[in-house]
Amino acid sequence: MIGAVIELLRRVADLGGPVVLILIGISVLTVAVVLYKLWQFAASGVGRHRALSEAVAHWDRGERARARAALERSRSYLRPVLDLAMSGQTDSERLEAEAEARFARLERGFRLLDSVAQLSPLLGLFGTVLGMIAAFQALQAAGTQVDPSILAGGIWVALLTTAVGLAVAMPTALILSWFESRMEAERVLAETAIHTVLAPGNALGEDLPVVSGGRDHG
Repeated sequence: MIGAVIELLRRVADLGGPVVLILIGISVLTVAVVLYKLWQFAASGVGRHRALSEAVAHWDRGERARARAALERSRSYLRPVLDLAMSGQTDSERLEAEAEARFARLERGFRLLDSVAQLSPLLGLFGTVLGMIAAFQALQAAGTQVDPSILAGGIWVALLTTAVGLAVAMPTALILSWFESRMEAERVLAETAIHTVLAPGNALGEDLPVVSGGRDHG
């Protein structure tokens, strides 16, 4: 098994050069980070705040006991922040800082994905330039015995690295955009919930989004 993998990597290196191997390694790392973030989002209950939203709605109507009962059912990672607010903490900056600390943990790894999305095409282009240099060196070495297939073969191998770089960068950029949009929605929900608890009975509670997923009630 290991021998087959080594042989495959050797053939890839012969075909696309070391740059393609680097891009393959980056793609494996990227997939690992994306899978970890998906697991982390699911485990934290990102996008699933039904019970928490119900607690805030009850609090906004002055139903303190029902609000507490709903909050107890919540499995949202924002529950401690709302519990702090309902327990008498009135400093909105402190509450928002508590929420931001949780957002920061969920956003860990975003910088890596952003770097991959930006650098992969450049790495691919770098490999293409190196491949073109090698192709023209081979053409020069052929002297008067120029064979167009030498140049054509060198060019398509060189362009392969650009294609691989783009293939790594484009899905990474799309996935990162999705992650960031989810976190933006989480920030809006947290800010609305905090200000509703601090100032119950106003219009903020009416606009609090209720987001649920699957069978989760948190």
